[in-house]
Amino acid sequence: MSTQPVMNTYSRLSVAFDHGQGCWLFDTDGNKYLDALSGIAVCGLGHAHPAVTTAISEQASQLIHTSNLYTITNQERLAERLTQISGMDNVFFGNSGAEANEAAIKIARKFGHSKGIDTPTIIVMEGSFHGRTMATLSATGNRSAQAGFEPLVGGFVRAPYNDAAAVKNIIANNANVVAILVEPIQGEGGIVIPADDYLNQLRDICDANDLLLMLDEVQTGNGRTGTYFAYQQNGILPDVVTTAKGLGNGVPIGACLASGKAATVFGPGNHGSTYGGNPLCCAAALAVVNTITEEKLDQRAAELGNKIANGFRDQIGNASYVKEIRNKGLMLAIELTEAGTELAVLSKVKGVLLNVTGGGKVVRMLPPLIMSDTEAELLVNTVSRIIKVYMADE
Repeated sequence: MSTQPVMNTYSRLSVAFDHGQGCWLFDTDGNKYLDALSGIAVCGLGHAHPAVTTAISEQASQLIHTSNLYTITNQERLAERLTQISGMDNVFFGNSGAEANEAAIKIARKFGHSKGIDTPTIIVMEGSFHGRTMATLSATGNRSAQAGFEPLVGGFVRAPYNDAAAVKNIIANNANVVAILVEPIQGEGGIVIPADDYLNQLRDICDANDLLLMLDEVQTGNGRTGTYFAYQQNGILPDVVTTAKGLGNGVPIGACLASGKAATVFGPGNHGSTYGGNPLCCAAALAVVNTITEEKLDQRAAELGNKIANGFRDQIGNASYVKEIRNKGLMLAIELTEAGTELAVLSKVKGVLLNVTGGGKVVRMLPPLIMSDTEAELLVNTVSRIIKVYMADE
């Protein structure tokens, strides 16, 4: 019995990429693909962006890693930029979104213990995705992702997404609740967008009950939804916000930002990371943050996302097999009435990279923030045609 050197943990498409430029990827056979997935909301500045390339190259020639036993200048600069943009007070740096969410969970538990609660409980949502470590997997609202990894970590109770009344009911019947962990938009769940005032309601509930409002912006952050962070569209400030993915444009980095009472929970020795916030990843992230803000790419995401969504509505919006077309900035979804699991393969054949989520019924697109109008038009035309053919409409 033989095995492959790489563990069989992914259902990969049969393509390997050699290089990228902007919104385009090129495979080892020289074929060209429009990247409408951005490495799953990671490469917001596209591929081989000059600012990121320069930052990585220059930093790598000077210093890659020292450890958090010492002051890291780039880390302090990045923390200052992120707190300025977000309105938060301080930042812990790790290597991924899952690690950022692990830090948030630890903050909530320590906050609960400081209040004399022996078994702190965090409210999480059905349909959520927070990572694949044991704690974040336990917080995730997807049984298929959890199956086979029991026993799960305790300390979580689940509520329906976009249902503030259900959250209130849980709190009224559980004195151990210390925090709410929620995605402003459920990305892996199929680009599920809640009511406009959902986060505001949760903020009010947390304020009334001395709970922490913790927002998972791993996928929604870094300009993707039309503001740097999605919560900024609600005029609120969370106690904790996590981000990763687009923060490093492909260089692994995660961040857990805290404000107010959550910002003083951790002390020396309470949490740590060997690689987290090292000079190299912070140099890349600084280039990303500065490019997004200076070029107003968050505003571009709002405008272009609406344009793409409206283009899909014009071409396939009235089709019987399309349940809904929705977007928030450049988080785009075409929800079908039946499963379209092969659409990612068909799109790759036609030179477009996307994926299908939400139980196989949601075509998900997360294009780079730098996508041009011409590339956006090509995306709409190509994907609309592929869906028509797949659904036997032509």
